[in-house]
Amino acid sequence: MTEVRLPDSFSAQAQIGQVGFEALCAECHGGNAAGRNGVAPPLVHRIYEPSHHADAAFLLAAQNGVRAHHWNFGNMPPVEGVTRADVMAITAYVRELQRANGIN
Repeated sequence: MTEVRLPDSFSAQAQIGQVGFEALCAECHGGNAAGRNGVAPPLVHRIYEPSHHADAAFLLAAQNGVRAHHWNFGNMPPVEGVTRADVMAITAYVRELQRANGIN
């Protein structure tokens, strides 16, 4: 859905998060969090910048699901088996992607 520039490198935590993202999130949110048309939004988007969606929002969404409110993709269900540590690493990965794309 969106073109995502990759950073030159990822931190160690973001590298772990990339693996978790690919296993738990990419099926819906697309490779490199670019989104998938008709499925789920891109996470590399200004809507998800830290000042609007803090890191805790990612944890709550993964653990509890979230009602659709910014996009017309429908509600997001909880992610089965996701841990707090998984989400923290995945969030680090997403935040580094965002920064590489001018979203701070």
